[in-house]
Amino acid sequence: MGRPTNPLPGSRKAVKPFDSPDKTIGNLKAASAGNLIAAAADIALVIDRKGVVKDVAFTSDDLAASFGTEWVGESWLDIVTPESRKKAQDLLEPSTNDKPMRWRQVNHALEDQPDVPVRYTSVSLGSAGKVLVLGQDLRPQAAQQQRIMEAQAAMEREYERLRHAETRYRAVFQVSSEAVLIVDAATQRVVEANPVASQFLANGTKAISGRHFSDLFSDATSAAAKESLVSAQTMPRVEGVPVESAHGNKRLSMSVSLVRQSRSAYFLVRLSTQGSAANAADLVGRSNVLKAIDQLPDGLVIVDKDRRIMMANPSFLELCELAQESQVKGEPVERWLGRVSVDVDVLLAHVREHGATRRFSTVVRGEYGGRSDVEISAVHISGQEAPYYALSLRQLEVQAARKADAEKQLPRSVEQLTKLVGRVPLKELVRETTDIVERLCIEAALDLTSGNRASAAEMLGLSRQSFYVKLRRHGLGELDGTEHEID
Repeated sequence: MGRPTNPLPGSRKAVKPFDSPDKTIGNLKAASAGNLIAAAADIALVIDRKGVVKDVAFTSDDLAASFGTEWVGESWLDIVTPESRKKAQDLLEPSTNDKPMRWRQVNHALEDQPDVPVRYTSVSLGSAGKVLVLGQDLRPQAAQQQRIMEAQAAMEREYERLRHAETRYRAVFQVSSEAVLIVDAATQRVVEANPVASQFLANGTKAISGRHFSDLFSDATSAAAKESLVSAQTMPRVEGVPVESAHGNKRLSMSVSLVRQSRSAYFLVRLSTQGSAANAADLVGRSNVLKAIDQLPDGLVIVDKDRRIMMANPSFLELCELAQESQVKGEPVERWLGRVSVDVDVLLAHVREHGATRRFSTVVRGEYGGRSDVEISAVHISGQEAPYYALSLRQLEVQAARKADAEKQLPRSVEQLTKLVGRVPLKELVRETTDIVERLCIEAALDLTSGNRASAAEMLGLSRQSFYVKLRRHGLGELDGTEHEID
């Protein structure tokens, strides 16, 4: 019996030939041998002594579709990539029977597709000089390796993310102003404690990790502390348990919740002083105020010094015909507020000057064409790094608003003018009508700006000099000769 040979580098395994193939296999017919060869490899090629492919067999439909019979009649070295030609040439010189087969990876180029890697070995077909080249398609292995590499990369990214998250949470745990303990649910021993907890329970003199939980509290409150752990196993959270530290008799308020991790369970224990509890109560009070703001029937909007919306309650969103606060945050308030953009200028200028204002009449323009008449009360919050404005919008009754508009839009003088038709030339009627409309607009501008003539002139698109001329012509206001100065 022949002795197995050692594999060469790059070979798949050692080759042990049959001991007596003549007796065990016998003489195979060409068709049987061809079928056997085709079944044993993904690709089988017969190459003559000139290096020309004479025949080819595929066991894979994918390979057959990719290469087909185009290889027949082609040079073996021409159907491989340039960098693979040296290894392909080596395959044309097959090993003798007393030496192991050599395996070589050769790549084939496909049009508009990645190269196809194939692992080949070769066998001489006798005195005819032909060579049988057997190949194994490496694409499944390559795809598997790619999936493994992608999975490894994903695992590394997830590990890195978890490591960074752990670092952040540990930093928060250590610098937290609230005392926090992690207690093993099975043994009731402290697993971890932040510096504040050590200060509260041991005056910062020694570590409390590893100590039994009940030993950290005074004899009078130790039982209550243990009972809170038992209650936390059946309740979502146990809060407000009064306890005293074993050292220093520090009065504390304890909250406990159960956290499960894999097959283990831990208690998350938070300890706060009375002052901390007061702060918590203050936060609860602030939360209630925010809830009340959300439920106000009047619109409320907070804008920064650049007039961009910082916060808006649901009533304001309803006036704007919007559903989410995110739709208005960061947007200029004049996008929805004011008949014209000057309205907001006048309003905020007055608030800056006087600190607050009431009953400023304007409109809110909805996102889908709606229009609501409103009265605004506003206040300027200063003395901070980022001053801001708070605007409260009360929607006017529709009928009252329409009545007020009608009174302004239809003055009696217009009715009187219509009676002059036929008696007075049209040119004079038009001039008189223009004067009435002009006076009406000036009065409206002065009303909107609370008598601020400079702002009214800006609202009407007039220079101050032209505006004062019109005031004098219509007899509006008392001008004392200082109209060139800023109001």
